[in-house]
Amino acid sequence: MIAIPAIDLREGACVQLVGGSYADERVRVKEPLDALKRWRAYGFKTFHVVDLDAALGKGSNEGSIGRLLGHEPDLRFSVGGGVRSTAKVEAVLALGASSVVVGTKAIEDAAWLREVAERFPGRVVVAADVKGREVVTRGWTAGSALDIARVLETLEPLPLGGLLVTAVHKEGQMDGVDLPLMEEVARSSRHPLYASGGVTTVEDLRALGGVGAFGAVIGMALYTGKLDAAEVAREFA
Repeated sequence: MIAIPAIDLREGACVQLVGGSYADERVRVKEPLDALKRWRAYGFKTFHVVDLDAALGKGSNEGSIGRLLGHEPDLRFSVGGGVRSTAKVEAVLALGASSVVVGTKAIEDAAWLREVAERFPGRVVVAADVKGREVVTRGWTAGSALDIARVLETLEPLPLGGLLVTAVHKEGQMDGVDLPLMEEVARSSRHPLYASGGVTTVEDLRALGGVGAFGAVIGMALYTGKLDAAEVAREFA
């Protein structure tokens, strides 16, 4: 399993939010490239970039994304946030993303998801953001009334690059992961699982690997120093 530092973009800066709340921002790095360089220096090679403003329809951080993806060859980036059209999928991949993460549109429009997944096989990752068991959309502000198990069933036949499952109720809390949720997803789906939300310790990462996660996105615990970046990179980069 690999550990993947998160670079969440808001108003041109790299930030970390608690519980998905835009009103509860705990970390802000003015220049996102500084965050990338910091984690890269420890040996991380794969990164997860989210345009929070685009996710809420409040703007775009495309310039910052372009700088991040163009900084160094051979790094891998998954990029998401507000990707709700085929043109946007194409644009993100054209910037150099290894994969594009689609959430709201993927959950709400199955025909569109099938179209882009088949057009870009192995490069579309579906974000299933979960509160309790319900998949939520639109920057975690809207419920879908869909249970995660039902969503997994609909995604199973598609040629996806993976599933990014975020336990929103754990996000930024630094009190551990929702291991039963992640184990259920890993067991139920053939797609690689990227787990997110609540990773706080190296033991959390080992536990996720133990239940079959392919990767884990880590944010708050890295940025606050709760997780030792050097130790994580040695075992999981």
